[in-house]
Amino acid sequence: MNPPRPARIQEQAPLGPAGGLSPITRDRTRNRASDHVYDELVSAIRKLRLAPGSSLSETDIAERLHVSRTPVREAIARLADTGLVHVVPQVGTQVGLIRLRDVEEARFVRESLEVSAFEAACGNPALDVGILRDLLEQQEHAYRTADYDTFFQADEALHSAIFTLSGHPGAWQVVQRMKLQLDRVRRLAQPDTATMRDLIDEHRLIVDALESRDIAGGRALISRHARRALERVPGLRAQYPHYFTA
Repeated sequence: MNPPRPARIQEQAPLGPAGGLSPITRDRTRNRASDHVYDELVSAIRKLRLAPGSSLSETDIAERLHVSRTPVREAIARLADTGLVHVVPQVGTQVGLIRLRDVEEARFVRESLEVSAFEAACGNPALDVGILRDLLEQQEHAYRTADYDTFFQADEALHSAIFTLSGHPGAWQVVQRMKLQLDRVRRLAQPDTATMRDLIDEHRLIVDALESRDIAGGRALISRHARRALERVPGLRAQYPHYFTA
């Protein structure tokens, strides 16, 4: 029997102005409250806890995150510089829509860097794919329990681990910064169990190719894998037209 289908995003139940935000606690290494606010808002936007086009209230965000309005204002200004939010005089602040040109650019950057990371990892004389096998098992468990959040985390960890094996872990951070719009598409297109199965099978083939140092095979697998999310865009635009912009 197939595991139950994961629940889809409830688009009919809009998120509040600062829905899905958690109170911020300071740590010893990063003392600027605005940095924490910025990171929390980016995470909420990436994971669709803050839906595209939703309104943001400085007061509400400050209350939910247990900070003053000053760091919230600073964080929103940084987000506006990146295009993740838009501040419209006399109207207010809104989460930016998913820009299709940014989605395609993110796909290009991710595919290019992941192919390069795979090739570099194949040349690693101490290559050990044990951690990748463990992450595949985590994905299998998430599949069996229809736990999409855990699957997404294990998916990200697997790709990050390939960059670590390549000797260029910092390149994954470049990918992370670039692919926020792509991640919103991936979150919006929460896979059914059949798609989850396909993704895990593709991951396993990539790991197999890496273990056998099959550069040509791995390159083709990663390119196909990186373009999968874009195949869902036409259907998602039809279903959520108010979430997208060219």
